[in-house]
Formats: sequence, C-alpha cells, structure tokens
Amino acid sequence: MRLSRYFLPVLKETPAEAQIVSHRLMLRAGMIRQASAGIYSWLPLGFKVLSRIERIVHEEQQRAGHIPMLMPTIQSADLWRESGRYDDYGEEMLRITDRHKRDMLYGPTNEELITDIFRSYVGSYKALPLTLYHIQWKFRDEVRPRFGVMRGREFLMKDGYNFDLTKEAALHAYNRHLVSYLRTYERMGLQAIPMRADGGPIGGDYTHEFLVLAETGESEVFYDSAITDLKFGDRAIDYDDIAECRGVLEEFTSRYARTDETHDEAKFAEIPEERRRSARGIEVGQIFYFGTKYSEPMGATVTDETGAQVAVHMGSHGIGVSRLAGAIIEASHDEKGIIWPEGVTPFGAGVVNLRQGDAATDAACDDIYTKLKAAGVDPLYDDREERAGSKFATMDLIGLPWRVTIGPRGLKSGQVELTRRKTGETVELSPDDAVARLAEIYAAR
Repeated sequence: MRLSRYFLPVLKETPAEAQIVSHRLMLRAGMIRQASAGIYSWLPLGFKVLSRIERIVHEEQQRAGHIPMLMPTIQSADLWRESGRYDDYGEEMLRITDRHKRDMLYGPTNEELITDIFRSYVGSYKALPLTLYHIQWKFRDEVRPRFGVMRGREFLMKDGYNFDLTKEAALHAYNRHLVSYLRTYERMGLQAIPMRADGGPIGGDYTHEFLVLAETGESEVFYDSAITDLKFGDRAIDYDDIAECRGVLEEFTSRYARTDETHDEAKFAEIPEERRRSARGIEVGQIFYFGTKYSEPMGATVTDETGAQVAVHMGSHGIGVSRLAGAIIEASHDEKGIIWPEGVTPFGAGVVNLRQGDAATDAACDDIYTKLKAAGVDPLYDDREERAGSKFATMDLIGLPWRVTIGPRGLKSGQVELTRRKTGETVELSPDDAVARLAEIYAAR
C-alpha cells in the first residue's frame, strides 16, 4: 500500500474525550472513529490490526481441534427464558421487540443458542467430545462506556463452547483452552497471566481470567512475581494428551494470581514478601467450566454407553478480540506512539522516501517496496510530498515495528537504513540485505 493512496486520517491533537493511552493513540493513528457512545467504526488501519488478531485466534483454536462456525448477533428471548437467564442478566442486555411483537435481544454471549444447536443435532455420546466456536460482534449496554475499545458497548469476541460426556472430559477441554490461550497471547507479544476469577452471570466453579498487567487496567490483581517469569514459548503440545495439558495448567496456575473478587489475603501472605505484587490488569479472555448449568434446563442430553440419557457437561471460553487491540497498545507504546509486535502489526514495515521526486530515490523505493511485497512483508510506502520529519512522526505514531529509510546520500554508497521501532536501533544495509532481513523476521510469524 502506498500512503498517498491510503485512508489514514491521523490527528496531531489528542481528542479531549480520550482518557487512556490506547484510546488516545487509536484515535490519533486513525484506527477508529466513534459512531456513538461505546460504538466505533474501525478505519482501515484499525481493521487490519483487528483482522491480524482474529487470524491468530482462529489459527490457535483450530490447532487445538476446535471447530469454527458463525452464530447471529440477534437471538430469541425464548431461549434465554428456557435457561432462566433472561430476567437475571440485567440491564446490560439490549432487549428488542420485532415487528411481530416477538421478544429478541442483541446477544451479549451465546450459551443458550449453541446449546439449542447442539441438542438439535447431537444425540449420542459417540459424537463427543465436541468444541464449537465463533468470532462475532457482541453488545452489552454499559452504563458508562469509556476508554475506547477497552470498555465499549459493541465489541468483537471469540467465544467457544465445549460439550463432553463427563466432568473429567470437560475439565480436559478447560485445560486445552488454557494452553491454546497461552499460545495465542504470546503470539501477539503479550504476557497474559491466568488468574482465578469469579464466574459472574455465566456461572461455573472453575474459571480463570487472562489479564495483561497495565496501569490503566480495570481490575486490581494480586500475584506472585514468579509467575511473570513463565513463558510458553514454541514448545510442541499434544492437545489430546490429558496429562500434558493438565501439566501446563498446573505450571501456569500453581502460583498465586487472583483478581480482587477472589483475592485471599491469608493465602497471599504465605508468599515470600519480596514476591508479593499488586497491580492493575486488563482482562483479555476468560475460560469457564459450568457443568450442566445450561444442558439440564435446556434438555441437551445424549445417550451414554449404557443407553441412559445424560446431560452433557459444558464450558464457555472467550477472548476479547477487539479489546486486545487496545490492550496491546497499553502494553506496548512510548511517547511517540504505538509499538506493534510483529504478530499483529497492520503493515510489516514502513518504507520512507526522503527525497520524493528524485529519480534515483524514487526508483530505489519502488524496487524495495516491490521486493518486500513479493517476500510477504506487506509494506506501507510513504510516498507523500512531505518533510522527512513528518514522515518519521507518522511512522512512529502508527507503530510499524520496522522502517526502511531511503535517501540520495545512502544510495550513493549502496545503503539504506533499517530501524527497529521498539529500540530505535538503526543499521545500514544494502537494499537486498534489508529485504532479506525483514523476510526472515516475518517468515517465522
């Protein structure tokens, strides 16, 4: 993409309504625009980031053996009455009446709808285990939507639902999701700590939230600092291996880490004082096991090996896809702007032409831009008639992890500059070496 042809409405001034870093930078970088309170249009740059995040979530869910589908945003109130949640959910649910006077709602979550789908088609234990998921827009009518996409009313979310014959099998699904989430967040450049949490309106005795530490987090969290040394990394995992998945869960949850709702001061005091930490955290996902909470009242049963009808055991597993865009910025920025990790960056590298209109410089920029595209790096070429300082400021604001700077002086010695956004480190390389370096970096993504 050439910047002269792209829609990137960057702002020099920070809008007054933006209270936290991610909201300020997403508005200034031209990623989003507010349509109404808590509801945003995702402009091209923001939509690219959202799509990158969504792709990683899909890849890791399917790696774990989970099956994608798509459910509607509007649901029938009858299903929620069947489960007993329609009146209990509260005013966050947007209730709607259609032209035929039928009660509908804009889905805040999908336990009832997926249970109805399951009971309509599955009748035997031989179809289990089964995990279905989708990525869909949700709506929760927050009293005071704020902080941009971090606390909006409309949001994009991945929610998955497992169906198992026994509690033991359902807990393996729980552990499998925990492993897949660790992989997902690390691919996005995040350390998301699983913390014991409260089930809330979804319910369940087993539940962990995944929180990214950040000063602007909405939750107070308490944890053993030793947990921040844990990394999942590139280790291979067999998602069908019950013991292996349980071992990962124990590794990442055996140290104390809790949100304020489940904090236990006595247990926290057992940790060596030098490792006790309290901070703020941003929730980016949550996993639940809730047994037969929905399957029993809604008649989601299967025939077991003995011929008996039994209610299936279920769990619900969510990732805040749109919220992650804000969380990543909260965790990765500086005074100049965003610093995107390579896994989610909207463009792999920026190409900056220091002398637009100079024949040799234009030709070199066109050549390196073409080669980067061919190498799968997906560059953004700043070919505007602007001062170098303005071009650098734009690249720093939108946060592309790498910048290739090309000017007449460097070309005389056959060199371009390759700069890493995170550190500011710059090296001089030949154009072909710069392309090769970037191709190598992104080949592993």
